[in-house]
Amino acid sequence: MSDSKQVPAPLDADRVIRLAHETLEIEAAAVLGLRQRIGDHFAQAVGLMLKVPGRVVVMGMGKSGHIGRKMAATLASTGTPAMFVHPAEASHGDLGMITAADLLLAISNSGESEELTAILPVLKRQGVPLIAMTGQPQSTLGRHADLVLDTGVEKEACPLNLAPTASTTAQLALGDALAVALLDARGFKAEDFARSHPGGSLGRKLLTHVSDVMRQGDAVPKVGPDAGFSVIMREMSAKGLGATAIVDAQDRVLGIFTDGDLRRLLEKGVDMRTGSAQQFMHPNPVTIGHDALAVEAAEIMEERRITSVLVVDGEGRLCGALNSNDLMRSKVI
Repeated sequence: MSDSKQVPAPLDADRVIRLAHETLEIEAAAVLGLRQRIGDHFAQAVGLMLKVPGRVVVMGMGKSGHIGRKMAATLASTGTPAMFVHPAEASHGDLGMITAADLLLAISNSGESEELTAILPVLKRQGVPLIAMTGQPQSTLGRHADLVLDTGVEKEACPLNLAPTASTTAQLALGDALAVALLDARGFKAEDFARSHPGGSLGRKLLTHVSDVMRQGDAVPKVGPDAGFSVIMREMSAKGLGATAIVDAQDRVLGIFTDGDLRRLLEKGVDMRTGSAQQFMHPNPVTIGHDALAVEAAEIMEERRITSVLVVDGEGRLCGALNSNDLMRSKVI
């Protein structure tokens, strides 16, 4: 029996590079071509999506479905409640996920995807608004739609002009344009983005407060103003912060004494055996409120070139402390 496998021709590096360049040029042209078609229909689509009381339901088959999943995820993470429903599964029960309070964003380059067009009459009878994203505005999908966003491209980047390439790039770009316009219209801010991304680095930076990561209670090094050198050293060694706060009887911060202060005093030849904390301390130290963002503490440390900061409550009483290691452990920095 002969082997039917085709032996690939030797790699032509020049051809590979040329095709890559052509692909990028074709897809870039497809995206730029959308700009001329963004006008009143686009603004109306944003208006519909903005006021829908339910969710934006995104649908698409094949490659358009993959784009639709990403589009729904981007919308949901930027303030527009959205979900993806597979058109084929919708015909077998998942159509029940969609209510009259929702809006359908249907994606199909040809506008004739059978799985999608089969359920359009049902959704129209429910009164679900339909925005079509298609390369054929006069298609079945386009005719059923309340609004059509034209994503047509002159040609695919595929040399055979068959595989969805430039058309899916255009869909993806227009979906991003919708998401950006919607988040701006909603007044969506970085803090809102962080709330939907609590596990990401931005979420940690914008949702983590000083009180979440600070040392507190007995873990906070502190001594009174009359404490001697040995007491100061024991407190610093026991608490491992590299510093200790000096506080009055009401726990109000008077100063701080750090490893660096110790080194500098020793270099000057100061006899520390007879002095007190009040003499050795650095007065008016840098402090931060317990309700501040942890990232603000990191910024203060970097700006002031210090490795620890004392945390105070609204009345200036010591309630915690943290250093750069605490911020690194919590992945704020």
